[in-house]
Amino acid sequence: MSSTFFISDLHLDPARPAITAALATFLDDHRECERLYILGDLFEAWIGDDDDSPIAAEVADLLRRFTAGGALLAIMRGNRDFLLGEAFCRSVGADLLPDPTVIDLYGEPTLLLHGDSLCTEDAQYQAFRQTARDPRWQADLLGRPLAERRDLAARLREMSREANSNKAEDIMDVTPAAVRAAMAEHGVRQLIHGHTHRPARHEEPAGLRWVLGDWDSDGWAIEASPEGLRLFQFPIIQ
Repeated sequence: MSSTFFISDLHLDPARPAITAALATFLDDHRECERLYILGDLFEAWIGDDDDSPIAAEVADLLRRFTAGGALLAIMRGNRDFLLGEAFCRSVGADLLPDPTVIDLYGEPTLLLHGDSLCTEDAQYQAFRQTARDPRWQADLLGRPLAERRDLAARLREMSREANSNKAEDIMDVTPAAVRAAMAEHGVRQLIHGHTHRPARHEEPAGLRWVLGDWDSDGWAIEASPEGLRLFQFPIIQ
């Protein structure tokens, strides 16, 4: 039976080797699937496709071995790895997926998003998001030395942690109106996204909304087949 998997928000980082090991296991367990979609924040931070860090090389090797086995792979940028580019994706045999993207999921048009664009009540973050996705801003950043980019990434992560600690929980979740608008704009009755770290299946007025979870003590994934979708979790050995 053919199957397609969706994951997001692994936030791979040298400080969390168990998550990288869990990804290796997941890829091996599902190497015979039809396709895998990674819907953003594969990495905790990504400073450019010229990143020469050990974890970048390790993850690239894992993904390369996965696609070499015949499975298709598509990767979407998230709010942490928004500098992920075509060069990295080509090197691992993956497609770089635009955000948003509509796919035909076994006959059901399905909208794929990272999910941060739906959190419209977080005005502070949305302003940063608009800046961070400006091609000129990205080109300027990518033109700086790797060491400078690493320092900037560390500062941005710390600023994000401090900002989020002072925000109300509902501000960091999706806005119902944004969900309705996105699904209507793309003419779909099914949506899959990550970002909020609140895994669930929601029956919205506009249709079904599936939310992926982040990988920490447990991992999360969605399996899709001609029979339907299921959201599942699995333990991660620390």
